Amino acid sequence: MPELPGRLQATFVPAEGAMAWWGVADLDGAVREYGLPVGRTGTCRLALPETDHVAPATVDVRYADLDTALPALRALDPDREAYSASLRAWRDAAVLSDAGDEPFAELSARMPAAAHAVLNPEESAVTSAAALLGQFRQVVATRGVLRSTTVRAELRPYQMHGVAWLRSVPGRGGGAVLADEMGLGKTLQAICLLATRSEGGPHLVVCPTSLVGNWVRELARFSPATPVVAYHGPRRSLPDTFEAGTVVVTSYPVLRTDEALEKTQWDVAVFDEAQQIKNPDALVSKAAARLSAEVRIAMTGTPVENRLEELWSILNVTSPGLLGSRARFRQRFAAPIEQRRSVSAASALHALVSPHMLRRTKAEVVAELPAKQYSTVVCTLTGEQVRLYREAVDRAFDEGLGGGIERRGRVLALLTSLKQICNHPAQYLREEAAGTGRSGKFDRAAEMLAEIVDDGDRALVFTQYRVMGDLLAGHLSQHLGTGPIPFLHGGLSPDKRDRLVHDFQESDDAPPVLLLSLRAAGFGLNLTRANHVMHYDRWWNPAVEEQATDRAHRIGQQRTLNVHALVTGGTIEDHIAQMHETKRGFADVVSGNTEAALAELSDEELHAVLDLDLGALT
Repeated sequence: MPELPGRLQATFVPAEGAMAWWGVADLDGAVREYGLPVGRTGTCRLALPETDHVAPATVDVRYADLDTALPALRALDPDREAYSASLRAWRDAAVLSDAGDEPFAELSARMPAAAHAVLNPEESAVTSAAALLGQFRQVVATRGVLRSTTVRAELRPYQMHGVAWLRSVPGRGGGAVLADEMGLGKTLQAICLLATRSEGGPHLVVCPTSLVGNWVRELARFSPATPVVAYHGPRRSLPDTFEAGTVVVTSYPVLRTDEALEKTQWDVAVFDEAQQIKNPDALVSKAAARLSAEVRIAMTGTPVENRLEELWSILNVTSPGLLGSRARFRQRFAAPIEQRRSVSAASALHALVSPHMLRRTKAEVVAELPAKQYSTVVCTLTGEQVRLYREAVDRAFDEGLGGGIERRGRVLALLTSLKQICNHPAQYLREEAAGTGRSGKFDRAAEMLAEIVDDGDRALVFTQYRVMGDLLAGHLSQHLGTGPIPFLHGGLSPDKRDRLVHDFQESDDAPPVLLLSLRAAGFGLNLTRANHVMHYDRWWNPAVEEQATDRAHRIGQQRTLNVHALVTGGTIEDHIAQMHETKRGFADVVSGNTEAALAELSDEELHAVLDLDLGALT
């Protein structure tokens, strides 16, 4: 336990949306003595003085939400000498919470270090008194504004902080990225932002096609007084005039081609699942950049999936000019970081981006959310799979892989063939049905799912291949004894997808297993009824799999989530699994284009990666 100042201290912690009382051994006694709310128990990382320097320390605190803390602070006797300087400062801040800028400027000049000892996320500095007072005022104002709206939600402290942060984004072309980890309620925070700007508008929400209905429902649920227009489908039309605060919900495909959206002056434009605009050359990214809006908000749990240029593309929409031209960004940041792992370039990029991006993880802000339990299930190859795998590798190298673009195409085709053979020979051979005894992975998946169903649990099964999903659905529908197993993929209409999700979440008659396409269902869905997630085949980028896993690991999940990754031992899947072990959980790691990187290997090096390791099969 670090040495504390000796008197009860106070500071505001933005991430908690609360005051923190700290500084004495008998915290509860000191808090009660002054008539302050005890609040909830917690810890906070603060900067504390040591003999000759200041160092980060984990300090026991009591968090008091502002609704109860502010009246108690205002009631403190200003003449009582026993109060610490930090407690006096925050008493004054509470009294001045509705005052203008000048009194707060004077207060920040005399605020003691203990009153703003909260560390920044990197623990490299404390938040300045002026900045912390600014955040305090923004949260207090946001709480007041939200009370005047019809928002029907009890926001968690970090969500209130998020809404306040979004409201602080300057207008007239300002923008920001809300990059909270999947499952932390980015949609609710955005809805609250829109509700607090109900006198303006219209607002625009752009999302994947599969989420248009979800946005309409969430707006009706959390902000029922907000007028909503679903602008999608062949008969879509925008009204000639908008009611104040109207929210128009549309999809990225519509944005790409619809001139009416570009001609409208929007107040707030929200880009949900903003990885959809990560390619700066894509028509949809260019259309998003052309929109006219006072404020632009991008929401994504994975601002970087494969390469840093994706971050440039998203910020080029929300904050044009922030990262310079695309060529300059490549020269200054992308090349040094991706090719040389430059620490100085990464630090400079972080410093530039961090004021415009808010990123929180579940581990940081939702301590009560159950853990994810990862397990890798190593499966064996059958004799048929061994033969097909070796034949595919030998044939590709015997025919030659060529060079340049041709080589990339041939390597990609080979990798696809090998992954399909690992899944089931029926997928590789384009057969209509998959039987048992031909694929170790297929048989193990069926066994595991049968055990899950027998235990009364529910599971999500992700595959990147539409054909493999159909093969799994056909087999499991016959052998699990639960009726037809549904498969959610990109070929379904939005209404059909919505029904599958609703039935899985709400209906007791729905099958306990839901198959999903990794790309079509890897974002935006709430499937917390499942407590098992199975990744049948592996994607190169672990961030994509994490997005899919978090369909079940989000607010509302009450049980430990078991994540099963199936890997066929000794094959290309082993190579992917090893990559994942080094990259999982690091949102700032740029994995690069792995398939292209493999194509750049020599024939000898590539053959060593792809050749069967028989020792791993035993």
